[in-house]
Amino acid sequence: MKNARLVALYAVLVTVALALGLAANQGQPPSSLPSVDNPGPLGLRALYLYLQESGAPVSELRESFDAQALSSGARTVVMAAPQSRPVTDEEAKALRTWVSQGGTLVYLASREARSRPRALDDWLQLSDGPVLPSSADGLPPGEKDLTGTTVRVWGRVGTARELERLRVALDRGLVVGRSDAVPLAGAQGIAVVWRVPEGKGEVYVLAGTDLGENRRIEMLDNPRFWDGLAARGPLAFDEFHHGVAPTREPPSARALWIFVAQALVVGLFYVASRGTRFGPPRPLLVEKHRSSLEYVRSLGWLARRAKVERELVEELARQTRRCMHERLGISPALPEDEAARLLERSSGLPAADYLASREDLVRTLEQRHIRPGDYARLVRQHARIEAVITGRMERPGPRDA
Repeated sequence: MKNARLVALYAVLVTVALALGLAANQGQPPSSLPSVDNPGPLGLRALYLYLQESGAPVSELRESFDAQALSSGARTVVMAAPQSRPVTDEEAKALRTWVSQGGTLVYLASREARSRPRALDDWLQLSDGPVLPSSADGLPPGEKDLTGTTVRVWGRVGTARELERLRVALDRGLVVGRSDAVPLAGAQGIAVVWRVPEGKGEVYVLAGTDLGENRRIEMLDNPRFWDGLAARGPLAFDEFHHGVAPTREPPSARALWIFVAQALVVGLFYVASRGTRFGPPRPLLVEKHRSSLEYVRSLGWLARRAKVERELVEELARQTRRCMHERLGISPALPEDEAARLLERSSGLPAADYLASREDLVRTLEQRHIRPGDYARLVRQHARIEAVITGRMERPGPRDA
């Protein structure tokens, strides 16, 4: 029973290992990383290819921000919701110096405050705004964007000079606390695009990565916003702070390693449960069996406690007559005196001895309590008679009193 339970447990563990392996082998969910390498709905791959095919000089920044990295000739740096790697205070300082010297920073800030780099929040004084109202203004008939909304361009300044409507996510707006910040686009007083002057340059702060995402890059005036930035000069997309990992091993290999790990765990569990326990030796138990004499004494004690039953005495008489019938042909239906006479003629046992034994048995049966000694005497008498009948004794010995 114990082994059956262990086998059932191991079967369950192996089944779980196979299930985990199959689950790991399934396709990965779409990535939400706003990277130019991500072709999913939330990536910026379509924007990067659009600018590249339009003839705009675009590049990728895969190194930490410093004076050397920012002096590579880029006119505009696009930083899309950096999360994987933190933006250090030194990087924020180098970026601010570069902007003040005439550069343009397009900062697509995350709508979640805990996901935004603290160094950039302190520089631009960002905080969360209210939720935007829903609007389908400007969408062509039949086109649906259930998770988006339309915002109006308020200030025709800089790259937003020729824009009217932008399509963004139906989510929170953004507030820039600096006194020189100018809101450029929004809805019902909730801004999603800000312009912050910094020395000879400027910073465009956008709520979320909506204007650059693959799923909305072609909607309304979204592509024209990027066209205006590309017209100023080379664009560089920050990829360093996304921390894009190199291509990992295929899912099938990961599933194999997961299965191997599960099998090892099951094996260790089996060894731990079935292995020999090392500890202090225990004394060897010596098993003693009872002797035959003990059993005989126990039966004797039981007989003494149980007394002698009358049926045992009656069975002696029946057993003797049965032996006379089987050995000598004397019918059990004959009277005792006739049977004694035939017994004497056939075996030589005096009829008086048989009748005396019979009378002793009758007197014993008339007693109120039959003593074990009386029963033993009767047993000896009838045993002697049976020995004469069967031929084990030629002559009967003296009869017990």
